[in-house]
Amino acid sequence: MSMRRKTELNAEGFTVKATLKNAVVVGPRASRVFHECPAKPSTFRKYYERGELPIAVKHENRGNSIAWKPPAFCLARTCPRPAGTKDGVDVETLDYHHYLPLFFDGLTETAFPYELFARQGIHDMLDRGGPKILPVIPQLIMPIRNALNTRNHQVMCTTVKVLQHLVMSADKVGEALVPYFRQILTVFNLFKNKRTSKIKFEREREALANPIHNHQQRKSYYDSENLGDGIDYDQLEKEDIGKLINETLQIFERYGGPDAYINIKYMIPTYQSCLTN
Repeated sequence: MSMRRKTELNAEGFTVKATLKNAVVVGPRASRVFHECPAKPSTFRKYYERGELPIAVKHENRGNSIAWKPPAFCLARTCPRPAGTKDGVDVETLDYHHYLPLFFDGLTETAFPYELFARQGIHDMLDRGGPKILPVIPQLIMPIRNALNTRNHQVMCTTVKVLQHLVMSADKVGEALVPYFRQILTVFNLFKNKRTSKIKFEREREALANPIHNHQQRKSYYDSENLGDGIDYDQLEKEDIGKLINETLQIFERYGGPDAYINIKYMIPTYQSCLTN
């Protein structure tokens, strides 16, 4: 008699197929919650490629920076350079309702020069915006949310630093952000305890993609504080996403008024107040 060769049947758990003799129960799929989500080309990039942004690269000995130039319509009409401006345009005279959300939309960019223009442009406008920043807050929420949802280490670190600058750039900005905590703090809750640098962030994603059965080996991937005799230079460069998020939450609580802590606690139950504790 010829022996029949039994074939294994892959089946999901808690199904009828899982009860068969030749069934092999397949484990659940790995969660992709920490995996990077590629972003689409931003509107900021389109505007820059069409020459509709008043910025240009400024090459210096200490590194690249941006130079503010008159807008395209000013160049066409040969408008005079404002008095007291070095680069040809005064940032305070820009239309913040148009340009500030546009620069925030460029936070998802990681390529040069778009990343440099978006990041440095935002900081320049926040430094000189004053009372013009507060009315634009509702237009900034979607670009901030899109940047955080990319799960990209570089983009997230840049966005969190921009949020810190935004809250402290003008009066009442922190309180104006409180109603939008439910849209911003969702990603914060995921990465709050991830004290990882960029290199560890990549290793952790590899660990999630390739599960390790050895507990000690798995623990070494997630132990981001004990570096032995190694040096984590990302602490100096403020690239540790977990610490950046905790610093930002404390700034939100300090500048967000009396309702800030309640809203932060609602979205991040493990958060401890920096004012009462």
